[in-house]
Formats: sequence, C-alpha cells, structure tokens
Amino acid sequence: MRVFEASISYRLVSPGENVRLHNASAVADYLRSAYDRNPVQEQFYAVFLSRRGSPLGRHLISLGTLTSTLVSAREVFRGAILANAATMIVSHNHPSGDPAPSNADIAVTRLLREASKTLEIDLLDHVIVGTVESDPLGKGFYSFREAGLL
Repeated sequence: MRVFEASISYRLVSPGENVRLHNASAVADYLRSAYDRNPVQEQFYAVFLSRRGSPLGRHLISLGTLTSTLVSAREVFRGAILANAATMIVSHNHPSGDPAPSNADIAVTRLLREASKTLEIDLLDHVIVGTVESDPLGKGFYSFREAGLL
C-alpha cells in the first residue's frame, strides 16, 4: 500500500495590501488574473476568508474543459479546513464570457451550501466570472448571493 504525505505550499497572490472581498464585483476583480492563466478552460476556485472578510488564501479546485469542470465538496472544503477559514467564497469562470449559471452550476451551489452548513464554514457566495461584453446584463459576473440563491 502506498502512503502519501500531505503538504501545504504557499505562493504570494497579494503583495500585502488589505484586500476586502465585500461584494461579487470585488471577488471577480480578485480572481480575473487567475482566470487569465487558462482563458479557454473552466476553472473552479475557492477563496478562504477570515471573519473580517480578508482572504486567507485561494485554491484552484479544478481545471476543466471549455464547457465544464468537476467539483467535489470534499475538494472544496479541504482547503477551508486547513486554512482555518471562518467563511469562504467559491467562483468559476465561463470561457464563453456569458456568466449566466447553468443547471449544473445551480446544482453544485446547492450541494456546497448544504456541505457548508454541516461543516460550519459559511459559504458567502458563488461568483461566475465572464466578460462585460458577453454578459446580457453588462456586469461581467453573476452572483448567486445577489440573485437570492444563497
């Protein structure tokens, strides 16, 4: 039987300014540079937050295809537990640019909302990042919290 050792690695994301992720627009701005690394693939991120809403870290959960990515509650919450996060926000991009949620996006959000209750780590929002040009609403992102679904 193979036995593995887990480790945590750190890479500087923010040079030290006090970032506050108090709304979906701030979350979208915070993650755009991460999504720019693989602009033709869906990526799913979790952002772990302190009680005051400052990021403790962000974690790439899954790198998918042009139209989908796999998401598991176990993978999403593993980092939150290790970071001792009080709350978290999840986010993914839509390479098409249109941030409107799919049925799969809605189902994943419901699953993560239920898991967050069990683990007592509040899921504050799920933000889908697209582009302003492709968004019929002209925002460039979709917030499940703002839509009343979280």
